[in-house]
Amino acid sequence: MNLSLVIPIYNEEENLPLLFEAIQRVIPPLGKSWEIIFVDDGSRDKSVSVLEGLFEQDPLHIRVIEFRRNFGQTAAIAAGIDHAHGDIIILLDADLQNDPADIPLLLAKLDEGYDLVSGWRRSRKDTFVTRILPSVMANWLISQVTGVHLHDYGCTLKVYRREVLEGFRLYGEMHRFIPVFAHSVGARITEMEVHHHPRRFGKANYGLERTFKLLLDLFTVKFLLSYASKPIYLFGGTGLILIFASSALLLYLFIRRTLGVPVFSSPLLQIGVMFFIIGFQSILLGLIAELLARTYHESQQKPTYRVRAVLERKSNDD
Repeated sequence: MNLSLVIPIYNEEENLPLLFEAIQRVIPPLGKSWEIIFVDDGSRDKSVSVLEGLFEQDPLHIRVIEFRRNFGQTAAIAAGIDHAHGDIIILLDADLQNDPADIPLLLAKLDEGYDLVSGWRRSRKDTFVTRILPSVMANWLISQVTGVHLHDYGCTLKVYRREVLEGFRLYGEMHRFIPVFAHSVGARITEMEVHHHPRRFGKANYGLERTFKLLLDLFTVKFLLSYASKPIYLFGGTGLILIFASSALLLYLFIRRTLGVPVFSSPLLQIGVMFFIIGFQSILLGLIAELLARTYHESQQKPTYRVRAVLERKSNDD
């Protein structure tokens, strides 16, 4: 299987037939084997019935995954990736705002030697205050914190080589950070402009509350990328800083005491002692986290590295 299109769905009954028609116009001419994996995320409309009709229409290329309830877009994308057979995974929204006609262009860009091509909705057809402005701010923040600079993390239309999606699991609202995880294993990433259309049917399922979830998820992503394999650097480093600050305060109070100034009534004494205790506890927490990290990697035989390719001379026996 060459191409797997993964499409999460939630209440998109009117869009699905038009989406499938658009895909049929674009993908078969590429001359590659392909499949579409529709993942219904607990839709409350007739999306499941429409998907069943599409499956009967083309069972060779369509697979449908039906969730028992709404688990969220990240879970739907993760399920689609888990069930995909293709060497190249294409993520696409079902609301017709992403244009399937952009897929050949993204694939051509991928063939230039990239592992991930991310869509950029430069001319986005959404409301400015509730969708575009929060998205611009979120994209800037993610780029600054992670070091992976993309203009549009929220654009679902992306093309991946399968190997850069292996080795990590998606939870919560983490799907927008897939490029960051892929970059952490050495993926070559680029982006290109794609078309974006106004929503024709239905309504958007996300609002401003998504921005607050993103901020919390960003803490998790930063920790996983920078400290998951060496948590002592975070906890131990924080502990050393607090102990150093405590030592400086206590030394200052000792000098004052030698000069005859009373120190037991000073709040700096309590602060210095508190800093020392918290710092010591932070170092102990870092050591415990180190044991957990080693258990996590070793129990699953999970390597701390990723290999892109191996060049070696074959033996004479081969």
